[in-house]
Amino acid sequence: MSGAAGGGAQSAGLGAAAAASSCSSSSGSGSVALLCGGSGIACRLPSRVLEHIFSYLELPDLMQCSLVCWHWYNCLSDENSEVWRSLCSRVLNDEAMRTDILCNISTYKCKLKSFQHALSTHDCSRNVYIKKNGFTLHRNPIAQSTDGARGKIGFSEGRHAWEIWWEGPLGTVAVIGIATKRAPLQCQGYVALLGCDDQSWGWNLVDNNLLHNGEVNGNFPQCNNAPKYQIGERIRVILDMDDKTLAFERGFEFLGVAFRGLPKACLFPAVSAVYGNTEVTMVYLGRPLDG
Repeated sequence: MSGAAGGGAQSAGLGAAAAASSCSSSSGSGSVALLCGGSGIACRLPSRVLEHIFSYLELPDLMQCSLVCWHWYNCLSDENSEVWRSLCSRVLNDEAMRTDILCNISTYKCKLKSFQHALSTHDCSRNVYIKKNGFTLHRNPIAQSTDGARGKIGFSEGRHAWEIWWEGPLGTVAVIGIATKRAPLQCQGYVALLGCDDQSWGWNLVDNNLLHNGEVNGNFPQCNNAPKYQIGERIRVILDMDDKTLAFERGFEFLGVAFRGLPKACLFPAVSAVYGNTEVTMVYLGRPLDG
């Protein structure tokens, strides 16, 4: 009897998986309308069965599944469930999961979101590459070159936070900040690439200068004898596209707003480096906490 029940659940699970697949990929709306109406067997499956099915799906499919009905949405709302843990184990590199790279990310679902927003392997200088962990940039030892990278996803609205830290020498210029898609990611010489034109805004961690449009916009943070950046320190970048500001935190200390009046454009997390074999890691945190 238990075997028959198990076989029935498995058959129902396969049917639901097929329905989920057609829901996420079909151009028609027939199967979606049926599932959303709650009359399909897939919408009545127990949560434990759904979780088992969902654990085999990829992120785009899961996003579609969460829109099918309230039952499916609630099943996927636990961000530390087996569904998200299973997807993390398939998508994220072992190094990213077992080291402290994602130590400030509390749930499996948020870890996946961080990976979606990590530094891009395609939108970067030819002299850098993203390591297998998916979050760390390595700059090759190329003389007389400044090299940068942008995040995979830019922002035109909302509030966003991410962490950046150096895991090697800074050299003469080490800049963190934001850039539009038009900002250059490589140039000759050792210069502040971020902030060299009107398409990027940066904070040079070496001399604590703010840079935009090829000019120094003052020191940051604005205090006497501001401490120099220490290798390994995590800097939190806070982009508020509603107020059009860019701010920074170090540790748990809010350093203040660095730039105001940002344009109504799509702005990407960005970094630029000059030192050979240095490494920079960026982790997207999501919406910043108030207070």
